[in-house]
Amino acid sequence: MAFMAALTDPADPASATETGAGPVVGFDLDMTLIDSRPGIRATWVALAEQTGAYVDVDLVVSRLGPPLTDEMANWFPADRIPAMTDLYREMYPTYAIEPTLPMPGVRETVAAVHAAGGRVVVVTAKYEPNAKLHLAHLGIDADVVVGDLWAEGKGAALEEHGASVYVGDHVGDVRGARTAQALSVGVTTGPCDADELRAAGADVILAGLTEFPSWLAGYVAERA
Repeated sequence: MAFMAALTDPADPASATETGAGPVVGFDLDMTLIDSRPGIRATWVALAEQTGAYVDVDLVVSRLGPPLTDEMANWFPADRIPAMTDLYREMYPTYAIEPTLPMPGVRETVAAVHAAGGRVVVVTAKYEPNAKLHLAHLGIDADVVVGDLWAEGKGAALEEHGASVYVGDHVGDVRGARTAQALSVGVTTGPCDADELRAAGADVILAGLTEFPSWLAGYVAERA
């Protein structure tokens, strides 16, 4: 699998499988490729139980996208955030991987990019080892995985790997695409609706990945 090849050195573009001269398409992870809400909810419940902290887990899963440390700041004092972040990430594989589901259309989307001779580059704010666990568990065949990046910070990774398109569900993803001068494709499967994504500068709005293969076919045809 191309994903396994990327695990050798995900930061090195040469380690990704070159499938041809097709488009390099970047994707966000949570609520774009995967529905991680059940797993994230379970992890936060376990964290709250272990630490005795109050956490409104339903509120947490309603606003996925920004870095974990941002969410931690809502429930823990600043001096505890590093330790709580480490503990959450340690607990995450136990509670979050199994319940997480692929988003509708994700396999067809990845297959369409590869069929067009392109590469799939996942750029996410999620802790990179946990992002890779999700993709491996669900059999999502990404060529490159880069974690721990948010909003404009995603731009450098998208540029490094030559992404001409970036697909995401959050206004932060739109900002990342714009930073990399990539086409921003917003999907309304996460916390941001079409109006929010459009106002942030998204070039294309899709209801979800089920619409992506047909959109990609048109995009590739225009480029040709």
